[in-house]
Amino acid sequence: MIDTQTLMPEYPPDQFDSRHRLVLVASQRAKHLIQGARQVGTSKFTKEATIAVDEVLHQQIRYLVGEEAREAMKEAKRGGQADAERMATVAGEDAKEIKKELSVYVDDSDKAKEIIESEEIG
Repeated sequence: MIDTQTLMPEYPPDQFDSRHRLVLVASQRAKHLIQGARQVGTSKFTKEATIAVDEVLHQQIRYLVGEEAREAMKEAKRGGQADAERMATVAGEDAKEIKKELSVYVDDSDKAKEIIESEEIG
C-alpha cells in the first residue's frame, strides 16, 4: 500500500508555512480555473486541480496572507457591491425595455401602435 504522504510533491520550506496553506491556495486557484481563468503558463496537465497545484508549486501564483489578505478581501467586497449595484441598474433598464417590447406583441391597442410608429420615426 502506498503512503499518501509520500505522493505529496516536495517544495521549499520557506514557500509555505504548512501543507494546509498549499491545499487552500491550490483549491482557490482550481476554483478560478474552473470558472474560466486562464492558465499562467503552459502545463503538461489537463485537469484544473492538477494545473492549480502545479502553478502554485512553481510559484506562478501570488497569494496573500495575514493583514494583506484581509485588506484584499475588504476591497473585493467593496468592488463586488459596486458591480452588483451597476448590474441591478442595467437589469432594471433592460427589464423596462423588454416589457415595452413585449407589450407591443401582447397589446393590440392604439397605444401599442403609437409606440411602434414613434420608434420607427426616431
